Amino acid sequence: MINSIIDFYLKSHPVTIGVLLLLAFYFLILHWVFLYRYLSLNAWHERESNSLETLLMGASSVTENSFLNNFIKSSNTISKEVLDLALLAATKEATKGLSLLSIFASTTPFIGLFGTVVSILDTFKHIGQSSGSMSIVSSGVSDALVATASGIFVAIFAYTYHQVMKRKSFEIISYIQMQSDAILARKV
Repeated sequence: MINSIIDFYLKSHPVTIGVLLLLAFYFLILHWVFLYRYLSLNAWHERESNSLETLLMGASSVTENSFLNNFIKSSNTISKEVLDLALLAATKEATKGLSLLSIFASTTPFIGLFGTVVSILDTFKHIGQSSGSMSIVSSGVSDALVATASGIFVAIFAYTYHQVMKRKSFEIISYIQMQSDAILARKV
């Protein structure tokens, strides 16, 4: 295994190695952002769910740890405008990290493809310098395709994580909207 990695490193073009290192860096950042945001969104989701349930059971206000609580406390009067502002602030907070995941999902296949193209060009250069045997072609192409596969691999995780976080954010915003509606309905 170690010999295969060393052999791949020695045969590959430096740009391909750079692309693979960049994709590995993206992969680490991707997982860190997802885990951090997912855990915080899960906790937030639970708080808003409990607050909505409390409101629906007859409470006069949201729970102490609800996102809306800060807006209700700081405002002298509860109005639709204040609750709409709170909803916008919650949307901004809930969707943090989504743009990064979206960028990773859309760019990593192209980064991998760039590494593949450079490796294939390097392979053609070596074919012209040698007898042009099929072993050079097959070895060069298979090494080059590792970059494309790596780009697609990272993109799959980025896209999946983006969709999971997008859904979780939507659910949180929906809970806050329902709480706002319940508060306004009681006020009237």
